[in-house]
Amino acid sequence: MPRALLIALSELGALALALAGRATAPEPETDYLELLERNTHIIYPALAILVVALLVLGILEAWRSQDLHGLQKVELKRELILELRRQLGGASAETLAKAIGLESFKTVKLLEELQRDGIVISHTTSARLTTWRIKGVGPVPTGVHPPRTA
Repeated sequence: MPRALLIALSELGALALALAGRATAPEPETDYLELLERNTHIIYPALAILVVALLVLGILEAWRSQDLHGLQKVELKRELILELRRQLGGASAETLAKAIGLESFKTVKLLEELQRDGIVISHTTSARLTTWRIKGVGPVPTGVHPPRTA
């Protein structure tokens, strides 16, 4: 589709150039450079705002495109729970990511959602390795204390 659009635009441009060569338009009273020089206090800030707006839109679009869709997210959560049931002692996010075939970042995001829902728990060792397991299943890791309640 983009290739056909580029071809159509190039043909339209060639046609416009051919028409411009035949009929010359009268020159405007003011030169464009003079117009830019007289209105720099308006044009350049407006251009800067436009660039910032485009950057923000691009970042938001990239952020949205990395989110998983609802049904896909539920299916991956189901696969994570099934994999954690197979590994009763728990598993790292990297191990789980390889098992279900998903990127580590997205796997951690799903595990954190499951933790907020109260389905899984995590603990971090002194070697900074976070292990995830189903809540209430498997051995309690040594050196891990339940959270204190006030």
